[in-house]
Amino acid sequence: MDDGHRDRRGNQPRVARRAMTLTMAACLLVSCSTGETPEGAADPARTASTAPSSSGSAADQTRPRAAERGPDDEDAGLPEAPSTDDPATLARQLDLAVATLRDGDASADDVRRAGQFQQLAVRTLATDSAAFRRQVTSRLPRVTARVTKPLVSAARQLHELTEPEPKLPRWRILAPPPAEKLLRHYREAQRRTGVHWTYLAAIHLVETRMGRIRGTSSAGARGPMQFIPPTWERYGAGGDINDFRDSILAAARLLKANGAPGDMAEALYHYNPSDYYVRAVRAYALTMQRSTYLYRGYWHWRVLYRHERGTYVLDVGYPKVRPSLLRDS
Repeated sequence: MDDGHRDRRGNQPRVARRAMTLTMAACLLVSCSTGETPEGAADPARTASTAPSSSGSAADQTRPRAAERGPDDEDAGLPEAPSTDDPATLARQLDLAVATLRDGDASADDVRRAGQFQQLAVRTLATDSAAFRRQVTSRLPRVTARVTKPLVSAARQLHELTEPEPKLPRWRILAPPPAEKLLRHYREAQRRTGVHWTYLAAIHLVETRMGRIRGTSSAGARGPMQFIPPTWERYGAGGDINDFRDSILAAARLLKANGAPGDMAEALYHYNPSDYYVRAVRAYALTMQRSTYLYRGYWHWRVLYRHERGTYVLDVGYPKVRPSLLRDS
């Protein structure tokens, strides 16, 4: 289902699945954006980076911060799951989630809840009817809509790469390294290769949810950025395939060798030969370039796995921690 979109060459999209990585995209429903801004006007790992974007409207910039909203406010606090039957309610919930991510004074727990809620809300919009999607997005304030619409588009792209599986995966789900530490690795790779750090973060998010997924594909792909041994031999520079820094640097070398940073679409296609994948990863990267505060939210996204029974959340500790089935699955 491509909704009539064409690939970067004007052809119908190619959907070949690569041998390079796990079908990790089976757990990914979400993300994207349009328009780049100059690199790093703000650092997403720092509190200051979550201040309102300079591209926001005056109304968005003067909106009360999440920390300042009282318990009696209509949309104070986020539920565990998004509304699936009331467009106005879901629009309010999404706006609060984005406002929380933009708020430099929001607590770590509020940011976690906002990021995880955003992920589930975008999934709902991506998999629900077009009519419901329009009803929700038409009610969103401009800044929230600009963030949300590309995320939904990316989620739909990734959805096309997978089919529901009959069995749960033989993975382990572990806590990822701190967001600040990963950002240092992404930025080091950018300094060395010229590949913008947001593309590396986006690939990492799509491949293994920034390192949460530990497992080996049927093709033998391993590590946080998912390399098969021959590809690792070419780009790993003698490093450890399971080491986050080594793997991120190797991914940057692969992209650089295949056209990055000048032709990111071509470089990403060499990472995964699917135009769906290319569009989704570019969208994640561009949202972070436009609104750096989104990185904090993406770091909290959980592993969602498409099963024949529905979509499961695989939390940290899986398989010892039992997976939970989303209520709307």
